[in-house]
Amino acid sequence: MNKTRKHEDLIYDVGMHKGEDSDYYLKKGFKVIGFEADPDLSALCRNKFSKEIENGRLIIVEGAIVEMPQGETKRQTLKFYKNKTITEWGTVSYDWARRNEILGTSSEVIDVPSVNFGQCLEKYGIPHFLKVDIEGMDTLCLKALLNFDQKPNYVSIESEKVMFRKLVEEFNLFRQLGYTKFKAVQQCGVSYQAEPNPSKEGSYVGYHFKHDSSGLFGEDLPGEWKHYNQVINKYRIIFILYKLFGDYGKLNSSSIGRGFRTVLSKLLRRTIPGWYDTHAKHSSAIEHKLAYRQGAD
Repeated sequence: MNKTRKHEDLIYDVGMHKGEDSDYYLKKGFKVIGFEADPDLSALCRNKFSKEIENGRLIIVEGAIVEMPQGETKRQTLKFYKNKTITEWGTVSYDWARRNEILGTSSEVIDVPSVNFGQCLEKYGIPHFLKVDIEGMDTLCLKALLNFDQKPNYVSIESEKVMFRKLVEEFNLFRQLGYTKFKAVQQCGVSYQAEPNPSKEGSYVGYHFKHDSSGLFGEDLPGEWKHYNQVINKYRIIFILYKLFGDYGKLNSSSIGRGFRTVLSKLLRRTIPGWYDTHAKHSSAIEHKLAYRQGAD
């Protein structure tokens, strides 16, 4: 088991996009390792955060994270489906690119470097918080953590929204890694999130989140942490809404169904069904906080 050290002041932003999340993490005082496969978005972020890169607070790793065979260390190129319409939908997954086409967008196929995520963990250390949003490949980062003794205190991924079986597999992987508390966070409402003051995660900065942001994380997240069975039951309800109103929803094909969805969204004051990120809290983070409180007493 790899004994790489964990850094409490470090965050990984995997799927950096235009730096919406990195900007928040940097302002809160964290160091950031950003990962981005789209070369145009990487260039945009290098320009946007030139000062932070210069002073060593931000490192950008350019390329797509892929599953490397055992013992494979060579950087190779692979096909990346660069979305022409919605930049955050870029992916190395053909299935996801095909889904995006069905939803009305198109992609340009380009070659990008591959990134061995396990090697990056060895080089830069285990982060306090690992945010992953890389369009269908999120669990590759979780699988890489299986080889490390230390785990991030908190992790977020974009949760599966088509096959419930795959969602359960995500949670089984979380539990295998030692994550015991969870939150399902509706991402359509991120722009309405308010940073708590005082903040429990770095400095309070009064940040206003953009629509494409991942939002709050860790102990700043609203709501109670849920156990496995509780969060799975919540996702059962969410998946019913996906089947009715999601990308391939049964009621989306008719104007009556779409109208009903609009009315329901207004009544509940949130987008139906939207999409969700799963946030997970590691058992070691819980134990650390308990030990801290007992010491304070």
